[in-house]
Amino acid sequence: MTSPTEPTPPTRLPLLPTHAVPPSTLGTMKHDGSRIKMQPADVKGKWMTRRRVVFALLIAFYVVMPLVEIGGKPAIQLDAAARRFYLFGATFNAQDFWMVLLLVLSFAFGLLALTAWRGRVWCGWACPQTVFLEGVYRPIERFFEGSREQRLKLDAAPWSARKLGLRAAKYAVFLFVSLNIAQAAAAIFVGPRELLAMILDGPRAHPEAFLLVMGFTAVLMFNFTWFREQFCVVLCPYGRLQSVLHDKDSITVSYFEKRGEPRGKVSKAPAAAPKGDCVDCNRCVVVCPTGIDIRNGMQMECLACLQCVDACDDVMHKLKRPPELIGFASHHELIGKGRTVLRPRLAVYSALMLLSLGTLGFSLATRTPFESNVIRTKGSNPFVMTAEVVRNPFEIHLVNKNPEPSRFHLSIEAPVPIEVVLGTPDVELASLADARVPAMVSIKRELVKGPLELTIVITDSHSGVVKRQPLAFLSPMSVGR
Repeated sequence: MTSPTEPTPPTRLPLLPTHAVPPSTLGTMKHDGSRIKMQPADVKGKWMTRRRVVFALLIAFYVVMPLVEIGGKPAIQLDAAARRFYLFGATFNAQDFWMVLLLVLSFAFGLLALTAWRGRVWCGWACPQTVFLEGVYRPIERFFEGSREQRLKLDAAPWSARKLGLRAAKYAVFLFVSLNIAQAAAAIFVGPRELLAMILDGPRAHPEAFLLVMGFTAVLMFNFTWFREQFCVVLCPYGRLQSVLHDKDSITVSYFEKRGEPRGKVSKAPAAAPKGDCVDCNRCVVVCPTGIDIRNGMQMECLACLQCVDACDDVMHKLKRPPELIGFASHHELIGKGRTVLRPRLAVYSALMLLSLGTLGFSLATRTPFESNVIRTKGSNPFVMTAEVVRNPFEIHLVNKNPEPSRFHLSIEAPVPIEVVLGTPDVELASLADARVPAMVSIKRELVKGPLELTIVITDSHSGVVKRQPLAFLSPMSVGR
């Protein structure tokens, strides 16, 4: 019997086995909080084939496009240091950077609309994290270390010459791939020709570029060799936004519980009770890159990669049962209410996306291939008046936004006779170069009886665009009014 002064021993809860994961725990985490290293099994099927095609196209875009030239300029280059930006043959400068806001808004609203409609398909199909992990790094890993079972056995095996050789070869290829991806990214900012020149010159000649490439390579190695799915599950905020972006009509990867339950192993003996189509083979779990069980319902970690769909369809095919026990469905479809496509949430996101895209398209369509601004001469009076004339000095600032050199012709028109003195009526400018042309307009005093408006006419010989820019002629009569 325990005395009143003795403390009552604490009640010990039974520990879960190491493989058991409570429903509220991440699929990549054990019950004690330690990480489970994900080794998803190989899977084949229509969705995986389509994803590989998408991966190949996106990788070609990510890596090759910065190295391709259009019209003698990189297809994509963001030279922030020189404030020059090239995008698919078009040339932009820092004054055009406001268009990036429209581009970002269009992408953001498009992603919201896509999520409200089809869930997290961006993550499983187009996110660079998934594209490079599933399209490059994991295939390399499978080449060296084999299937899931072989990789698990290799992880558990003690270090040996074979294990050390396989890991060294795998990481060497990882390093080579990461270095090339980092260099392709650097080409976006410095240009392919400049990058090649920097590589040939060596790290000492360009230490900043070298450190940038090495730093990005280190980030890629850390991410794709160890961090992997933790980026999607722990770091990326997009997955946590799903709960406010989805509604009960959002189409997500779903398990058709009414058809699959109750689960039961395949048996030739007569069953005591009817069973569903799910044979509890766990194949949908072992192919999942984030380790979730889709049969527990929609979860934050689901990337909509559809590997569980291909795995389940393969099992159903072997058992001669209908496919798509796991497939795309909304919550309302699962409970038999049907699908509603048009709804306020999706309509608002889509409208905002179209508005942003339309504004961006209009801005690009009406954008002139050059910029021109009229600047009043600093440090002097805006006008000079003598006994006979009134003079206005100013400067015409030109910026050539054509991808090639161009010649600009300047002239000034007015509703009354004027005398014009231009620094030069014809200006030749290289791409993204600028020039300031001084100008002086003189008008006889008897002709200046009130406000007058001049017209600066600028003709671009390269594109043929003519821009007419108004300018108020300043005088005592116009200032007084």
